[in-house]
Amino acid sequence: MKTLTEWQAAAADLEVRTRAFIDGSWADAADGSTFSCINPATGASIAQVTAGDVEDVNRAVAAARTAFDDGRWRNMAPRARGQRLIKLADLIVEHADELQLLETLDIGKPIRYTRRVDLEQAQTNYRWFGEAIDKLYDDISPTGPGTIGLITREPVGVVGAITPWNFPMMISAWKLAPALAAGNSVVLKPAEQSPLTALRIAELAAEAGIPDGVLNVVPGMGETAGKALALHMDVDAVAFTGSTAVGKLLLQYAGQSNMKRISLETGGKTPNLIFADAPDMRFAVNAVGFSIFWNTGEMCVAGSRLLVDRTIYDEVVEGVKGVAADWQPGDPLDPATKAGPVVDEAQLATVTGYIDRGVDEGARLVAGGRRTLTETGGYFVEPTVFADVDNAMTIAREEIFGPVLGIIPFDNEDEALRIANDTTYGLSAAVWTSNLARAHRLARELRAGTVWVNNFDQADITAPFGGFKESGSGGKDKSIWALDKYTNLKTTWINIGKGGR
Repeated sequence: MKTLTEWQAAAADLEVRTRAFIDGSWADAADGSTFSCINPATGASIAQVTAGDVEDVNRAVAAARTAFDDGRWRNMAPRARGQRLIKLADLIVEHADELQLLETLDIGKPIRYTRRVDLEQAQTNYRWFGEAIDKLYDDISPTGPGTIGLITREPVGVVGAITPWNFPMMISAWKLAPALAAGNSVVLKPAEQSPLTALRIAELAAEAGIPDGVLNVVPGMGETAGKALALHMDVDAVAFTGSTAVGKLLLQYAGQSNMKRISLETGGKTPNLIFADAPDMRFAVNAVGFSIFWNTGEMCVAGSRLLVDRTIYDEVVEGVKGVAADWQPGDPLDPATKAGPVVDEAQLATVTGYIDRGVDEGARLVAGGRRTLTETGGYFVEPTVFADVDNAMTIAREEIFGPVLGIIPFDNEDEALRIANDTTYGLSAAVWTSNLARAHRLARELRAGTVWVNNFDQADITAPFGGFKESGSGGKDKSIWALDKYTNLKTTWINIGKGGR
């Protein structure tokens, strides 16, 4: 790993791609518009990036449609498509230093994590789906002797992918890898806060042999470029990760246009349940710190609601308060830094506004609560812990997307379950107990797409990811199940009997 000085020198020499990537070429916006890409650690502009609008989305969709219809990608043998995705994974590893630096400058994530989390997960997705796609078989239905019923998967067509700013490389790979592996063409609209790695990966995809028009990237604002993509009559599906409010808009846009398929992963308010019989209380408390302070709390699975058995409540509050001290933010280019800034000035105002609301509604502030490192010009917030939180408080109801934890006491298992499920979200949950029967009961009763028992945020490409309720719908990311979002099932009946039916 490079030193802080070495990363600073590399940043000074970094080449940044700033134009849209459409039909295999770099393109300015039709109206020439750009927006400033800001480094959240300094508040300074990194570059002026093309601000795509309706016309630019139209050009990208037209390129994607042409590429799909002429079969240059979808009619390629699955093994050949897979080999190109594996080559893309190899190129991501080859350009690792460049990509992790782009990601850190773009979103303020500590450099120590952009390599081993974001970049590693991105290349794993392209490689895994590249290796998997030629190992999937179609089916024959169990018909009578006079007919054959063939059940085949076909690519859905042109896919619009709209991705968030908290894990730009990783989550875009969650969408792009299965969509491309299945034979679709894609138009990617990255979050306006984090377009830089998406543009570079599009260039690497072309180098890997993915044909022109198959992968297009249009940076721009969500309310213009994102909306245009979701309303487009020639887009067959949209895959989205982001806020619940935007997810609901996408469902409306689908109904207003061509009833395109919409798949949503839209946030969470994860309950973390610690019982008095947790097998390793120190490990559990440290995991609580990781669950909410890692990635500056900008995670859909962030363990922002900590539910604690009242008999150990004071002990856990003090423990978590101590852990918070280990997650103080710093320069994200420093390999020693564990926490960086929040992504932009608007998110800073959102997070500090929730902190103020927590104080006003009567929660007890026991750690943090302030903006910090203001001399840098960056958007840094102290790791913040509230105790004596009621589940009716705003900080317990709404997704904050920042390093803010609310601790809620409970008296028994039934109350813990009631509080945990008392939310509009259902993405994930965690249970800490030595009682095997309780672990199974709660894993079954918690309304969440993922339940961790005596761990937090364990995951693998082989397991699906997605939520219940307002945490998402329309299919899962990761694993072989992700292909369901990007394929249609076709049934073909063939008469082989004498004389027809």
